[in-house]
Amino acid sequence: MSSIFNNRVVLITGGTGSLGLKFIDILLSEYDPKQIRIFSRGELLQQEVRGKFKSDRLRFVIGDVRDAESILRATYGVDILIHAAALKQVPACEANPIEAIQTNINGSVNVIYATLKNGVDRVIGISSDKSCLPATCYGATKMVMEKLIIQSNLYVGDRRTKFGCVRYGNVSGSRGSIVPVFMAQKKSGVITITDARMTRFWFTLEQAVRLVISCIEIMQGGEIFVPIIPSIKIVDLASAVAPECKQVSIGIRPGEKLHEILLSEEEARHTIKYSSYFIIKPEMVFNASVKWAGGEVLPEGFRYTSDTNSLWLDKEELNRMVQSEQG
Repeated sequence: MSSIFNNRVVLITGGTGSLGLKFIDILLSEYDPKQIRIFSRGELLQQEVRGKFKSDRLRFVIGDVRDAESILRATYGVDILIHAAALKQVPACEANPIEAIQTNINGSVNVIYATLKNGVDRVIGISSDKSCLPATCYGATKMVMEKLIIQSNLYVGDRRTKFGCVRYGNVSGSRGSIVPVFMAQKKSGVITITDARMTRFWFTLEQAVRLVISCIEIMQGGEIFVPIIPSIKIVDLASAVAPECKQVSIGIRPGEKLHEILLSEEEARHTIKYSSYFIIKPEMVFNASVKWAGGEVLPEGFRYTSDTNSLWLDKEELNRMVQSEQG
C-alpha cells in the first residue's frame, strides 16, 4: 500500500519495548520501510528482537536518550521517529524522581535537538493518560514531555520537521499490563484490587500501534492525538482473568487515580472531535497555513474520563482480550 513509511528510515526509541516490537511486526509485514532502527540500552533485548524478526532491514543501535551524542548519531538519515523510550513504572518513578526526570524530560530534550539538527521529517512522542492533570511523578514528566514535543514546532524554522504526540490509556498485552499480575495471583485464589470503583481506559497493543501509524500519516505538527477508546471496570477485568477467585480491596496507592482522564476541561476548549479520535490543537500558532478540517467542537465543560465514557468493553470482549493476552 502507498504509505509515508515506504522507503523511509524509521527510528524507535525504546524500541525493544512492547510498542516497539508490535511496531516492527506491523511495519515489516504490511509496509515497505527502507530501514527500522531500534534504539535502546539493552543489548540482550536487542539480541532477542534480532532473533525474532531476522530481517536485514532492522538496525540495532545501543544508546540512551539521556546521552545527547548517542541519539544525535542514531538520528542521522532518519525520516520518522517514534519516541517511546521512558521510565513508565509509577512506583519506580515516585521513588526515583530524578531518574524519571533524566529519562522522560531530559531525554526528550535530547531527542528534540537531535531530530532538529538532523532534519527528521516527523517526530511523534508517545504519552499517557497519566499526563493529563498528573498526580504522580511519572504523569508529571509525561506532561512536560508533551509540552516539550509540541512547543518544538516553534524551532523548526525552514526545516521540514513536524512534532506531535499521541496520548492513550492502558494497553492490554504491554509489559505494564495488570493482567499478568492477576494471572500470578490467580494461583493463590485471591485477586487484590486497589478499589472496587476503579475504572480505566483500555485497548490492545495492536490498536495502539495502528493509532500511532495513522497519526504519523496525517499529522501537520503541534497536535496531541487522543483516541476514542472503551473503558473497563478493574473488578470486571479481574473477574475475566480469574472468575473463581475472591477479590480483596487493598486501597489506592500513592498518586493513583480512581478514574483516569484523557482530555481535561481546559484542553477541550481547543480540541476537535473526529469519529475515532480527538485532536488537541496547539494554543500557540506554529504555522498559519495549518488547518484541521472538519471535526466537531466540544461543548463547554467537556471532560473525557474513564468513568463517564460512553464506550465500555462488554464481558465477551473483555474475555476475548484477556484470552489473547494469556495466549
